[in-house]
Amino acid sequence: MRSKPRWLVREIPRGRRIFEVQTLLSDLGLNTVCHFAKCPNRGECFSKGTATFLIMGNVCTRNCRFCAISHGVPGPLAEDEPARVAEAARRLHLKHVVVTSVTRDDLPDGGAQHFARTIAALRSIRRDIVVEVLTPDFQGLRESIMTVIEARPNIFNHNVETVPRLYPSARPEASYALSLEVLRGVKKCKGDRYTKSGLMVGLGETRDEVVSVMRDLRGVGCDIVTIGQYLQPSRDHLEVHEYVHPEVFEAYKHMGEEIGFRFVASAPYVRSSYNASAFFEGCRKAQVC
Repeated sequence: MRSKPRWLVREIPRGRRIFEVQTLLSDLGLNTVCHFAKCPNRGECFSKGTATFLIMGNVCTRNCRFCAISHGVPGPLAEDEPARVAEAARRLHLKHVVVTSVTRDDLPDGGAQHFARTIAALRSIRRDIVVEVLTPDFQGLRESIMTVIEARPNIFNHNVETVPRLYPSARPEASYALSLEVLRGVKKCKGDRYTKSGLMVGLGETRDEVVSVMRDLRGVGCDIVTIGQYLQPSRDHLEVHEYVHPEVFEAYKHMGEEIGFRFVASAPYVRSSYNASAFFEGCRKAQVC
């Protein structure tokens, strides 16, 4: 692995709150993408009493070359998981909840009903809770996408992850065009739902390609975009091609705003669900259409 530049070096948060959140999640038998995807912001988020819930297990049916989550044959769905997610949100006093999942191509609906049940469980504990879902592509199944939309999440997030040229090496089992169609479909069916997407940089993409992706996303009505630095989870994953300078991230932010996104988060440690509540508030206050 390449040595990290100075702007990626930061202190690891510590404190009792981190332990409390970890204990609560363990007691309720819940997974988080923070842990299984080896998110570099895990300590910071746990110290603030937040976490991104990973539903439908911790084994993915796909094998993206950038992702730390294990690939294999997942187990059966836990029917009580939505209730446990809601209980965790209640105990943590969350006003904004982010729910994501592994990809479950083994399920007829890709797990859409499980997403819907989780959203319903969260709404049952607090009617005004903001629910953000970060979903797989559901293999483009319109019925699955509609199932999630009709459960009324406030934000529908689906990541394109990288530029289309790098899909064969980074996301060989996914389709850039299909990911755009998922986001387009959400806006077409429910124009009042905020849509969101994110991508990593540092995999060998060019700046023009990043800007092109932003234009594509805005072209399908995407409201929020997040851009962060790819960090290699292990030696078995794709290598970092470049550590992108913070000034470049700032340039991407300005370009995204010019393109017309309601909110752009662009910095080395930005991730899809990082500071999601603050990003959502920024989006709601934006005047850009």
